[in-house]
Amino acid sequence: MPLHETLMPGTRSTTAEERRLEEDARRVANWKRWGPYLAERQWGTVREDYSANGDAWGSFTHDMARSRAYRWGEDGLLGICDRECRLCFAVALWNHKDPILKERLFGLSGPEGNHGEDVKEEYYYLDSTPTHSYMRGLYKYPQAEYPYALLVSENAKRTREQTECELQDTGVFDGGRYFDVLVEYAKASPEDILIRISIANRGPAAAPITVLPTLWARNSWVWGCTHEGCEMKPWIERGKAGGGSADGGASGGEVLAEHVTLGAFTYRCDAGPDGKAPELVFTENETNNQRLYGEPNSSPFVKDGFHEYVVRGEKAAVNAERGSKAAFVHRLHVGAGETVVLRARLTPRGEASAIPFGREFDEVFDRRKREADEFYESRIPPTLSAEQKKIARQAFAGLLWSKQFYHYVVESWLDGDPAMPPPPAGRGEIRNGDWRHLFNRDVISMPDKWEYPWYAAWDLAFHTIPFARIDPQFAKEQLVLFLREWYMHPSGQIPAYEWALGDVNPPVHAWAVWRVYKMTAPKGQRDRLFLARCFQKLLLNFTWWVNRKDPTGRNIFAGGFLGLDNIGVFDRSRPLPTGGHLEQADGTAWMAFYCGTMLSMAIELAKDSPEYEDLASKFFEHFVAITDAMNTLGGTGLWDEADGFYYDQIRMEKGAIPLRLRTMVGLVPMLAVEVLEEDTIERLGGFRKRMEWFLEHRRDLARHITYMEEGGAAVHGHRLLAIPSRERLVRLLGYMLNEKEFLSPYGLRSMSRVHERNPYVFRTGGEEFRAEYTPGESNVSIFGGNSNWRGPVWFPLNCLIIEALERYHHFYGDSLKVECPVGSGKMVTLREVASEIGQRLVNLFIAGRNGVRPCHGRDARYANDPNYKPLLLFHEYFHAESGKGLGASHQTGWTALVATILCSGICEQA
Repeated sequence: MPLHETLMPGTRSTTAEERRLEEDARRVANWKRWGPYLAERQWGTVREDYSANGDAWGSFTHDMARSRAYRWGEDGLLGICDRECRLCFAVALWNHKDPILKERLFGLSGPEGNHGEDVKEEYYYLDSTPTHSYMRGLYKYPQAEYPYALLVSENAKRTREQTECELQDTGVFDGGRYFDVLVEYAKASPEDILIRISIANRGPAAAPITVLPTLWARNSWVWGCTHEGCEMKPWIERGKAGGGSADGGASGGEVLAEHVTLGAFTYRCDAGPDGKAPELVFTENETNNQRLYGEPNSSPFVKDGFHEYVVRGEKAAVNAERGSKAAFVHRLHVGAGETVVLRARLTPRGEASAIPFGREFDEVFDRRKREADEFYESRIPPTLSAEQKKIARQAFAGLLWSKQFYHYVVESWLDGDPAMPPPPAGRGEIRNGDWRHLFNRDVISMPDKWEYPWYAAWDLAFHTIPFARIDPQFAKEQLVLFLREWYMHPSGQIPAYEWALGDVNPPVHAWAVWRVYKMTAPKGQRDRLFLARCFQKLLLNFTWWVNRKDPTGRNIFAGGFLGLDNIGVFDRSRPLPTGGHLEQADGTAWMAFYCGTMLSMAIELAKDSPEYEDLASKFFEHFVAITDAMNTLGGTGLWDEADGFYYDQIRMEKGAIPLRLRTMVGLVPMLAVEVLEEDTIERLGGFRKRMEWFLEHRRDLARHITYMEEGGAAVHGHRLLAIPSRERLVRLLGYMLNEKEFLSPYGLRSMSRVHERNPYVFRTGGEEFRAEYTPGESNVSIFGGNSNWRGPVWFPLNCLIIEALERYHHFYGDSLKVECPVGSGKMVTLREVASEIGQRLVNLFIAGRNGVRPCHGRDARYANDPNYKPLLLFHEYFHAESGKGLGASHQTGWTALVATILCSGICEQA
């Protein structure tokens, strides 16, 4: 069954979570109002950068974060907030040794890391339902002093050729001397949120820990802004004491909160494990100007008041009655091997229970956990093994936990706020000056909420595919959002990411729309309104690409780095050292891919609305024109007949210089493949008539359309539109399926391994540019950071290739078999090739006989320690030879595609 057309069995009983999703979609109940929408890093982001030089990392550091109020969001530890981030909850911790209160995750900034920015914490997303009716996350907190300075200094010493120094390398987890802090949420109703915090001492001796379950309001009142989301200061104050607990005793305390647009809430905390009520303290979520800038504070109570009180013992730093930030302070002493449990509850004022921590509290958790199990049983095929089901479920959990409230109003950011000092002159020249229309104030799927706590357009497209299986409505809403007029540029460009909104990502939005449309058909009725809405806006985006990225008007496209960072021999987004311009094999293929997808969408819409037939004809002819240019312009286009591969080339006045570097760039042309079904064409009279005219009168281009024939008779009436001919496809597959080239034990490498011993060298003007196979972290600075496309395995393009192979198989069937792996003598169909690649990707997460999962590298804890063994991380990319996870450690956005592979059943064919 095709990877993109498997969603869920058609006839199953509706689960409680499915009913909640339906109620939320119909606005009957606001089940998604609260969720894990709190960022994990707000500091060091572009939107908080008000510097003169655009140094986002340096202008707002981790050290500043505890004292400086954020303008555009909030961050916290395994926290939640409402969908507009008005009221936030998270856990703060102190192990009685650290120099600072642990309120947020620590990591190295981009300039500090020897492989770019990198979170230096151990935390895991364990479970979540789509409505966040049940959520579970784990944070591992060392009992020794957290080695902030050591991590910075040690990584500063290391070169790009060396690995990163991680938290476990410092010895702070030795002997199990840490706390497992498990945070769980369960919703008794859409806004009645139960919170359970379990602290387990994994060490050999008793140890102290102070825990602060904290509620606070995002600062929306000091800036003087007038746009939507700038509100009056809410009030949070001490409420009446009391309220029943599980044993009939008194609860720990009560806080009353009221927000002008969110409403009134009661926040309560149960007594501690010793039966005593925790201390209740308040402060203001406002900047400590005295600490940061040497200027007097307007109030003695500031953002870092809890740090001053708990760590430094400054009693005057907190208010006992009110503020915009409140916390219950539990001072605990946890015995060796002991687990203590804290309980809290956030409830709309009108729903507050007289016995908030009675028997019902744990019953709600049990019920929501059971309902989560039932929901995933309906979404994850029963044919999967227990291990495979666990992988899929944790992938979905990470995907759901990575949703974040994202706020960035570019005009206000550029001009500054009325009550604040004006930003430095010329900041619009640094970045994003031509995106003044952009108004972001939504819950968006993030690539990774610490390393990438901002959206990335092409990442998001891949996120929607696994989302479509568990929350179809959210998947569609995300795709529509980025095409709305306050996101999309008036020129038709889709915003890339906050560091450079005008950068160019591969045009995969249309592909995601088409796949999600086909995956989310409710009871056989596809959502034509969704498809039409997106199609109309995608026409604008397609036109932007044609006008901006085809410099000569000959259907050969550029685009720059196109999300593949350092894959080229030099930076493809900058002027070439040779002069001339770059003709990109991937840029051109992406546009053919875009054309083919738009053609399929137009044909689908034309079934009900004949006016779309003209657009179907347009994209049909444009696809063929790009295919022709790719294969024949100037002789053989971007195809190298001697090598049997597609290459980028530099176009000079006197001709073209091919860049014979075998990378994923040369495999992207395989993605541009569509199969036209003859019975569909027959029903579309206008389109069929125009196509027949084209085939008759443009025979020079019609040669790129393949019919399936055998012995002169048609085997089937389908027509294949593809960049590579059958012969060229087979030659490309010869490289792709060769384990000495692209085929790794864990999927397809992003660069051929042949360049390990034979680096590609390009010389010009006395300079030498080199590119060599690097299976792990990047060792060059060209878009290096913590990313590398010179060898490792990446999920997004692997999955697109799997899909393409299935489409080729749909056309060629068993008539086309290739050797896989090359040299094995085993001849298989292209569907079986797709299955083989899918299985290799899944194997990244499967424990071997020694108990080690390749994604965990050589970390023996995940194989031997029962407190680590069940845990999974879904990295940004993977070492092509060992399978070790690299880059961002929680990029469950596009790496959640492993769940799509598993649930599609594709691996069962291997």
